[in-house]
Amino acid sequence: MLKTLTEDGLDLLFRRARSHNGWLERPVGDDLLAQVYDLMKMGPTSVNSSPARFVFLRSEEAKRRLRPAISAGNIDKVMSAPVVAIIAYDLGFHDSLPQLFPHNPGIASLFVANPDLAESTAFRNGSLQGAYFMLAARALGLDCGPISGFDGAAVNREFFPDGKLKVNFLCNVGFGDYGKIFPRSPRLSFEQACSLL
Repeated sequence: MLKTLTEDGLDLLFRRARSHNGWLERPVGDDLLAQVYDLMKMGPTSVNSSPARFVFLRSEEAKRRLRPAISAGNIDKVMSAPVVAIIAYDLGFHDSLPQLFPHNPGIASLFVANPDLAESTAFRNGSLQGAYFMLAARALGLDCGPISGFDGAAVNREFFPDGKLKVNFLCNVGFGDYGKIFPRSPRLSFEQACSLL
């Protein structure tokens, strides 16, 4: 039986983890990104659809391609990050279902026949995988700075011109500079956010 995380583990993933805006000049190796992916891919998705796709921008040239799509207030955060992850979702995720859902490979036809269902499934489960990605990165000692302030259509034109993938959100990844974080903003209480029926 699985045990609960230690207090240190809970701090690492949630209580002391922060969204970072500034970064230490410390590179993030390809092997560490692969470890993050190999951990996050274990999180559950509907029919094991696994629709998230990740493009890791590491070079200045790659980040310059992204720059025109970034909102003005986010440009410095993005350009200074060691890695910028474009977290996208694959509209054709169902092509992989024979591999990912082998006990019922015919379920792929459900999504082929209903593109709206395919897109909502890809977006919802890709969002879940984006969250798993951030938790996996934190669990392996990295810090994250998720970003929604960008022009999605511009990102799609630049990086996914064939229309098979769509951007969900961006996430800066690296070793955060705790001297550059803002005070933590309030959160809603259990009573404000939850109902017991």
